[in-house]
Amino acid sequence: MIAIVVLVSIVVLAAGYFTYGRFVTRRLGLDDSRPTPAYEMQDGVDYVPAKASLLLGQHFSAIAAAGPIVGPILAGIWFGWLPALLWILLGAIFIGGVHDFTSLVASVRHKAASIGEIVKKYMSRTSQILFLIFVWLALVYVVIAFTDITAQTFTSVMADNAFGPGVAASSFLYLFLGLLMGVALFKMKMGLGRATAIFLPLVLLVIWLGTRLPQPAVTALLGVHVKQWEIILLAYCFIASLLPMWLLLQPRGYLGGWFLYLTMAVALFGALFGGFHIAYPAFNVEGLHSLANGKSLIPILFITVACGACSGFHGIVASGTTSKQICRESDTRVVGYGSMILEGLVAVLALATVMLIPKGDAALKADPNIIYGTGLANYLKIVGVDFNLALAFALLAFSTFVYDTLDVCTRLARYILQELFGWQSWPGRIAATFITLLAPAAFLMLAREKAYLVAWPIFGTSNQLLASLTLLAVSVWLIKTGRNAIFTLVPMAFMLVMTLWSLVLQIAPWLRAVFGGAPASPDAAISGVCGAVLLILSVWLLAEAVRILSKRKIETA
Repeated sequence: MIAIVVLVSIVVLAAGYFTYGRFVTRRLGLDDSRPTPAYEMQDGVDYVPAKASLLLGQHFSAIAAAGPIVGPILAGIWFGWLPALLWILLGAIFIGGVHDFTSLVASVRHKAASIGEIVKKYMSRTSQILFLIFVWLALVYVVIAFTDITAQTFTSVMADNAFGPGVAASSFLYLFLGLLMGVALFKMKMGLGRATAIFLPLVLLVIWLGTRLPQPAVTALLGVHVKQWEIILLAYCFIASLLPMWLLLQPRGYLGGWFLYLTMAVALFGALFGGFHIAYPAFNVEGLHSLANGKSLIPILFITVACGACSGFHGIVASGTTSKQICRESDTRVVGYGSMILEGLVAVLALATVMLIPKGDAALKADPNIIYGTGLANYLKIVGVDFNLALAFALLAFSTFVYDTLDVCTRLARYILQELFGWQSWPGRIAATFITLLAPAAFLMLAREKAYLVAWPIFGTSNQLLASLTLLAVSVWLIKTGRNAIFTLVPMAFMLVMTLWSLVLQIAPWLRAVFGGAPASPDAAISGVCGAVLLILSVWLLAEAVRILSKRKIETA
């Protein structure tokens, strides 16, 4: 039964937090007597102290997004649920959690510096430039994939029910509530408990309103094409990433955290008490190749699950925005490692929605967001909730996760360009944001429908490769400061091998076409060129690290 799988997963993840998380904490030597950058550099815009309870929700919602939902669902369909489940559990505890935790601590210890700045300090300026270019490209892929999948949600129609427009309307009302909550918290000095009691029910109200749109509004929203929604979403990213953090990012992130908790509660309730049995096979492979599409289990599994087990994007969030809000060093374990463990659970629950579906069922051909939303809606039917309302709740939750990541990604990419070119003025902020969004806009306008399917393999590879490079930077910091870095070096090496292997596989079809004189398909060309750039950057950066460490005497603990 699905309940047994979920219960075992919860026990394993909790054990990982309280045992291995404690082990890593001791190795890092957290000290609450050290003032954090949130207090030392408080400016009311980027550096704003936040309680762990508020920051956990914001950080969790920023990193969760669509990754731990789409990735596990695709991996489960392709390879069977058991390989995906094992990688989620082991990856979250021993690789993803360590990556998130250590990158957050490293940033806090360096005045909330980005990982790029840490690379510069302990490696070289060349290494920093290479790393920042890689990070910027990885963030662009995130924006591409998540903008497209959200636009697909807004235009979705299932069984003659146009639920997409309702989700779109509810989504923008939700963003407006986030702005109001920011004003209430930081200008009207409303208490967090009171604000939660007011705004959380209002979020549930806007979900209900989305299912009750008048027909003229539904017709008008159905007239908005996917490409138009993508432009609207990118415009939102432009505006939101320039607003002060207290006005939108913090309150919307906090509400998004509650959304995550609510969806997790629904998924847990359905999985544990719904009496659902596993219908999908544990293994969907012959040898080491998927029966669904022929992809190789190793290494493709490790780049497909993505954020549910490990994500380089998390380290950029941790060192880009979260480290500027940490009140005490001990909060880093709760926010950093704890969020990754929770994300592992989100991935398990997303995977469970695949386990409900028999092999060969037409439902498996739907987009991952629809599979996820339908699964949650079936759970809510147990307690008599209308299926359409339940589906609207699930899909708005999905869109909410994506919103939280889209504007954070844009903000982080803007930081990177400002860091590279020294654009610290307001015109510089605007220019950096515009350039960041120009690349996703061009890709999305030129790509076919469902561009996220083209971008996902490159997104997953760049994301996991970024994690390995971040672990490399953290390892160099630990070694340079006289500490044992084996707990970061081992996961770094594993992820590096898997992701470079995957890059080679993605580049190969394009290279065969180029050297064979045959024209490459647009998808193969995109994957090949992007993969080649990432491969060159990562190998170059690795060579820089080896050069730096080999030339200098290292004092070990």
